[in-house]
Amino acid sequence: MSTADNSILGLKLPTDPRWADLASISLQEILTDHAFCEQKAATQCVSLIQNYPDKPHIVDALSPIVTEEWGHFRMVWAEMKKRGYELGRQRKDEYVNLLVQRMPRGLSYTVKLLNRLMLCALIEARSCERFRVLSEELEDEHLRKFYHKFMVSEAGHYKLFIDLAEKYFSKKEVKACWNDWLKIEEAVLEQLAPRGDRIH
Repeated sequence: MSTADNSILGLKLPTDPRWADLASISLQEILTDHAFCEQKAATQCVSLIQNYPDKPHIVDALSPIVTEEWGHFRMVWAEMKKRGYELGRQRKDEYVNLLVQRMPRGLSYTVKLLNRLMLCALIEARSCERFRVLSEELEDEHLRKFYHKFMVSEAGHYKLFIDLAEKYFSKKEVKACWNDWLKIEEAVLEQLAPRGDRIH
């Protein structure tokens, strides 16, 4: 679906084709990791609201997203229970951790907001792209439809973070910061081997 095409999302690297094959034989692990990804997404939105309470667009836009992301966690957990899977322990998200490590240091309160919004947009865009792969490549028809819904949702979240940034910064500033993060992600992905037990 065009919603998740790299050309539209702006991602520089497509997902390694081997990832879908690995994920298809690690469904419990993929679903577990996905569940925790939704929890972390909700937490990140809460953190932005807490750190930028003086930005009404942030508070207004992200408050319902917190609820939506937690609802996504519940959807994934319900799917896991239906399949007889246990949730298991939260895993480290090496992809996100490596991105966070590359957050520029010494940023002002305002400029850090721009970078945090771009980082969130990037993670949502990559999640959207991964969900597209699952929606097209998994043999399980139910899961293909399941992940198509998540793909559409993540595309909307990606756009939301870009739009939020443009409420407080010029389009030129947003584009420059976004391009910086795309380069950072490209370097991160090149050092990570594809893992079928992780969304990222």
